[in-house]
Amino acid sequence: MNKRLVLITAALLLVLFTGYQLKQKLETMQTFSKNDIAYGAAGKDVYELQGRLKFLGFYNSAVDGDFGYNTLRSLKWFQSEFGMKVDGIAGSKTKLKLWEATKDYKPTANELPSSNTADGGGNAQPAPDKNANLAPNNHMGLSTEDLNLMANAVYGEARGEPYIGQVAVAAVILNRVKSASFPNTVSGVIFQPGAFTAVADGQIWLTPNENAKKAVQEALNGMDPSGGCIYYFNPETATSKWIWGRPQVKTIGKHIFCK
Repeated sequence: MNKRLVLITAALLLVLFTGYQLKQKLETMQTFSKNDIAYGAAGKDVYELQGRLKFLGFYNSAVDGDFGYNTLRSLKWFQSEFGMKVDGIAGSKTKLKLWEATKDYKPTANELPSSNTADGGGNAQPAPDKNANLAPNNHMGLSTEDLNLMANAVYGEARGEPYIGQVAVAAVILNRVKSASFPNTVSGVIFQPGAFTAVADGQIWLTPNENAKKAVQEALNGMDPSGGCIYYFNPETATSKWIWGRPQVKTIGKHIFCK
């Protein structure tokens, strides 16, 4: 009799637990679409993401429905603090965790999407960057967020290098954006798996100094001390044998620049 009661109790608890999980998943699906939300996305999902991150104190910029650099940084911070995989993508697990942490969230009037905002997440077309003031001579059409991300990369990768070497690193990033062999966006190049040490060890999120920002601007204005290179490495720390086989063009500071 007792054994039967235990089994019935266990079955009821399992049903209740499963029902609770399904309820949470359903409510999350009602909050977000099924699409992953990633850098470059725009629409209602991004409004929801930004608003909830702001509610928790992770996001301090305008809730504009445009997944740019500030949203990426805030999402990575949230994932890190909640013990999740820090990939900057709001997939199903991240959306569920964010929903669980913000059940009391109610959007303000400024956090509601406009009536002509797209519904999707990763499949939506990016909205115009309302905060982007393109730099002088910005023939590549990069946004302020792109330039900030480049400055982070330059600072994380080359802050101990001579200034000309920092400009060279920025130029390599731009050369990759232009190359058919690499992603055609700044974020795509920088966050390409295994591409930059600063991304792997987290130094990409250090606050860049003025030298790094200036180096990015000079590279954007056409200065390329690397001579058109798309690779560089430090021979004292490089572990890849493959990189040694690339045609070497010049050495600047501790970096060898290659094509």
